Amino acid sequence: MNVSNLIRNNRHIRAVVLALIYSVALLLCQWLAVVVRFDFLPEHDELHFPLWNFMWELPVKLFALLLFGQMYGIMRYFSLPDFAKLAAALGISSAIIFVASIFFTGISANFHSDPRGVMLLVLVFSIGGLTLVRLAIRTYWEGILSKLPTEKRVRVGIIGAGDAGAHLAQEMLSRRSFGMTAVAFFDDDPGKWKLSVHGIPVIGEPELLPKVMNRFRLDKVVIAIPSASATRIRELIALLSSMQLPYQTLPSVHQMASGQVSVTRLRPVDIEDLLGRDMVDINCINAEPIVREKVVAVTGAGGSIGAELCRQIAALNPLELLLIDQSEPALFQIEQELVTMGYSGIIMPKVADVLDENRMRNIFSRFRPSLVFHAAAHKHVPLMEYQPGEAIKNNTFGTACVAKLALEFNAERFVLISTDKAINPTNVMGATKRMAEIYLQSLSAANPGKTRFMAVRFGNVLGSSGSVIPTFRKQIEAGGPVKVTHPDIRRYFMTIPEAVGLVLQSSVIGEGGEIFVLDMGTPIKIVDLAKQMIELSGYIPDEDIKIEFTGLRPGEKLFEELSNTAENHVPTTHPKIARYVTTPPPLCSVEEQLNCILPHVNSGRSSELKEMIRNFVPEYKPFIR
Repeated sequence: MNVSNLIRNNRHIRAVVLALIYSVALLLCQWLAVVVRFDFLPEHDELHFPLWNFMWELPVKLFALLLFGQMYGIMRYFSLPDFAKLAAALGISSAIIFVASIFFTGISANFHSDPRGVMLLVLVFSIGGLTLVRLAIRTYWEGILSKLPTEKRVRVGIIGAGDAGAHLAQEMLSRRSFGMTAVAFFDDDPGKWKLSVHGIPVIGEPELLPKVMNRFRLDKVVIAIPSASATRIRELIALLSSMQLPYQTLPSVHQMASGQVSVTRLRPVDIEDLLGRDMVDINCINAEPIVREKVVAVTGAGGSIGAELCRQIAALNPLELLLIDQSEPALFQIEQELVTMGYSGIIMPKVADVLDENRMRNIFSRFRPSLVFHAAAHKHVPLMEYQPGEAIKNNTFGTACVAKLALEFNAERFVLISTDKAINPTNVMGATKRMAEIYLQSLSAANPGKTRFMAVRFGNVLGSSGSVIPTFRKQIEAGGPVKVTHPDIRRYFMTIPEAVGLVLQSSVIGEGGEIFVLDMGTPIKIVDLAKQMIELSGYIPDEDIKIEFTGLRPGEKLFEELSNTAENHVPTTHPKIARYVTTPPPLCSVEEQLNCILPHVNSGRSSELKEMIRNFVPEYKPFIR
């Protein structure tokens, strides 16, 4: 191993080398301060005593720099926080030296302290000198090593000269392993045009790319605008696609803010980036007070929504987080992810079926959760349409089982993850979710002042297991056709972080007995979604990849609704969350109906069970062969 590698790979040797460099720089600053103080013509004594004092002042300064983390930092990284720490270390050490000089002068006539003017100049020159040392090291790495060899590095144009783009360009400059070098910025803001970021020019608006692509020899483009609207992203994708120029984008704002990934984790542009609406900011209400130091349970923790609930709740400092799921592989996956994120001390994975009352009772009696988020459910519409008994058991009786235990063990809040398909349902999945909502509202009305029961409805969740997007993606990978049920079918869409954010916000503002719905914007035509996904994959819709219309499936609507006619809208403190309340039937009546259905869930015919559901949910319009 050569000397350079030895220094880089051993932190203690690196600290010693940096201390020697600092010592030489500080000695030069001390000498320069004396020379400047005495008009560049110091006498022997005027130069002798400050340099002699330097012998005891140097350890004080080096120790202060060590305490402020300026010995063990990576030398090639130097930014404003590092400058602030360096200046603070030198300022405090200079103050200590000043006080010590006064003390030693008072007790010994032989001690000669530095002139105060020299002390002040030493402080100024030391801060400037060590800053120049660190900048020189950074410049060496960025200006020389990071550009060798340039011919092997991918030349990148960055769209977005804001903080995200600047950070990305900085990482490209300082990390040779990144394999890319930024050569040009493009931005919609005219105020940034003709300027530079980290020495890289901001050429102009992105629409100039076709004109300058060859001049800058661009190999690819990175879209570094995490907050850009879906409309603008679609325009940029169309532009880059027409140029046949490869492109990537940054992680989502949520991923970067939560610390899940860094700005350098580039990814392909996905369909989530092209949604026909902007992301809803649902973080204006702080959910941490109801979670901090509390035991929180999440059922269905291995599912798409349950797993994201676990991620966001874990970051809110709960005392314990119970991960409950009947699927061992799904539970193991989210457990390992949370362990990797540093939450191993608070998570408690529990393999359990929400229909197993004895097992669930054991969990509740042992851990006594204060908050329960009930995400366990059967959610696939076509599957449940032909197996209504399973939907009733899991979606309705499973909810009732967990809700009763939450009440029995004095949970503060219980939140049911529901669906917009529960509104005037035409399928078994939605109808059984509506049955669960009714049961919760009746249970809440029968037990005022106790557990706050509430439900949260939202539309299709992008990227969740079994949703339309993974299905379309597989069909595109197979060469088509992409199958859409109807040319006019529309659905509301949300991202998983949005959906979970809504759940947490609703849990804070919920008073009990209500149903919350997010303003999900304008519904999206599924056929448009299919076309955009085909284009993102580099194909032409209906030429390279065919779109095939298969007809509406049993229980499927063309349009989803937002509320039942009997539900009354009540405003909330959040502008994007609606609250719906209604007068539920008496709990005894609801339980009596459920007890009549229970004996038939395993043995009853589909048509009979659907008729029983309709008796419970009058607005349900079942599909019966």
